[in-house]
Amino acid sequence: MPRQSSTTAAKPVAVSKSEAHSAIIQVIERASLNPDVDIDKMERLLQMQERVLDRQALMSYSAAMAAMQTELPSIEERGRTNNGQYATLEDIVDTVRPILQRHGFAVSFRIQTQERGIQVTGVLMHREGHREETSMLLPADVSGSKNAVQAFGSSTSYGKRYVLCALLNITTRGQDDNGLSAATVKLVTTFQAAQIKKLIADCPAATQEWFAGKYGDAGRVPRNDFDKLRASLQKRTQSSSHH
Repeated sequence: MPRQSSTTAAKPVAVSKSEAHSAIIQVIERASLNPDVDIDKMERLLQMQERVLDRQALMSYSAAMAAMQTELPSIEERGRTNNGQYATLEDIVDTVRPILQRHGFAVSFRIQTQERGIQVTGVLMHREGHREETSMLLPADVSGSKNAVQAFGSSTSYGKRYVLCALLNITTRGQDDNGLSAATVKLVTTFQAAQIKKLIADCPAATQEWFAGKYGDAGRVPRNDFDKLRASLQKRTQSSSHH
């Protein structure tokens, strides 16, 4: 019997964030009734408690994210463009929503129209209070003679797919390949290829020759190279415009 009570006493007591919050509220209520309470000290205690709660929320987020990653499958690429296939936003959301809910996550998007284009922000929230954000700034997609409304919708949809995949580290795969292409190199989208083509056209001849030798065509650029290549080409077009 003594051994059983010793084992019971050794078990750690788990305190949830809501219980910890309720405890500090009770302390505040009692302190508010005491005319001798040190307000400055109370504020420091509150700040310390907030930091503790924030740290607990981050730890819960990280643990839940690690567990969820083992369940997220690669998404089948059923959307089609002239440049290949892509995973549609609908397919991504339908696939990950039940997994997100099971692990206490929810995702939302913010869309802001700016002078330089459309900024899409994805927000991944956990039930314990921590959240992470990823943003992407996109020009309006006017490829294929889209009107203004279509261009806005196309860029918004692309941005949502991009930030959602970035937040959840999602991979995609071609249809009916048993997941084998998940390890192959992903190429830029039609939208990204159009941006590269426009930049290349404004670059010096030497840059165009280098690009042709390295990639051959804008549609053959690996998706992982896109951001760095775009920044490099933008610098070259800016420097060439001064001569």
